[in-house]
Amino acid sequence: MNRSGDLFAPDETATAEARRPWQPLADRMRPRTLAEFAGQQHLLAPGKPLRQALEEGRLHSLILWGPPGTGKTTLARMMAACCEAHFLSLSAVLAGVKDIRAAVDTARQVSQRENRASVLFVDEVHRFNKAQQDAFLPHIEDGTITFVGATTENPSFELNNALLSRARVYVLKALDSEDIVSVLRDALADAERGIADLGCDDENLRRIAVFADGDARRALNLLELAAEISRAQGRECIDAAILDEVLTSGTRRFDKQGEAFYDLISALHKSVRGSDPDASLYWFARMLDGGCDPLYIARRVVRMASEDIGNADPRGLSLALDAWETQERLGSPEGELAVAQAIVYLACAPKSNAVYTAFKAAMRDVKSGGSEEVPLRLRNAPTSLMKELGYGEQYRYAHDEPEGYVAGEHYFPDGMEKRRYYRPVMRGLESRIAERLAYWRELDRKHDKS
Repeated sequence: MNRSGDLFAPDETATAEARRPWQPLADRMRPRTLAEFAGQQHLLAPGKPLRQALEEGRLHSLILWGPPGTGKTTLARMMAACCEAHFLSLSAVLAGVKDIRAAVDTARQVSQRENRASVLFVDEVHRFNKAQQDAFLPHIEDGTITFVGATTENPSFELNNALLSRARVYVLKALDSEDIVSVLRDALADAERGIADLGCDDENLRRIAVFADGDARRALNLLELAAEISRAQGRECIDAAILDEVLTSGTRRFDKQGEAFYDLISALHKSVRGSDPDASLYWFARMLDGGCDPLYIARRVVRMASEDIGNADPRGLSLALDAWETQERLGSPEGELAVAQAIVYLACAPKSNAVYTAFKAAMRDVKSGGSEEVPLRLRNAPTSLMKELGYGEQYRYAHDEPEGYVAGEHYFPDGMEKRRYYRPVMRGLESRIAERLAYWRELDRKHDKS
């Protein structure tokens, strides 16, 4: 609870801090209560676990995972305020083990002097290495600190299992346009913290919201910039002409090394596999828009051609390789068009993962078995000594056999049963391959019977 005892009323200290006019608008308009918090209803709606913890003043260590501008820092501050705990903050971009120790010492002193708990908030916690993350563990265990980490990266990849086991993970989502419009309206209506001297209609607020791409902080920064330009030009409202100046360039959420990167390439691959050329082009465009190297995408498209189209349409692999070469030779934008052509072709092509599945099965057998000897009849005999040792004896040359097929021959190691890894699907060219293999198996059956 805050000092007034009301979870939904502004804290007096927070209100006083918000009056500082030199602070950025995004910082001044930071939500002070759950009533002012936009979005994250999957966590903060009545009855949800995090909402209940805040209402009941129950401290627990947690990880807040989500895109920028979704309220991670604000939730950490609210948690400390609701529980009347001392709030400490570190940034993993700047801090080291020495800073962690100093923060823990402060928390210990607060506990002894004031009999208060301490919330230690660590922004960008994924940037800490293993040793730095481990430094928190004993102090979380003995209750010296309640740990709250914020990250834009997948915690299961970036955080130690020991730290994850001591903290609950809450996933925050990017704000939708209506949530951001609500935040912007609040800023325009707040005479104390916001910019109530200017107006802006809903259509233009939605332009800012869409441009901000789920990031409330970014939206407020854009609104503040638009307000400064409007005042400089003597305008009473933020209009479309002003926004044309402010909203000049922007990119959608994308991180070349992070979760968003792998989510997008996964969506592209699954759209091609799912035979949806339109969705495939959308995700391809999203990756290009975010700054992804087209050569990386081209390489992945080659993988898709083998993994998901395979022999159902072998031309897919050739087209994917041609697109990769075109991208290397011509660069952008000509090369990107060739990659787009390959993506559309693969999405529309008949699908088969038969080769992919067969290859994995063969690899499993090889890894689980020993180094089986190559049968003598299958060995080459380029020297007289090898011939004397029996290399190549009893080998039946397929081209000398009827129909170019050696019925009944065993090409696996002696003593190893035949395996059937490759099972063509009845789509595209593989349906013809399946017919040919079935015919050869029938020849084998007749040979064995005779």
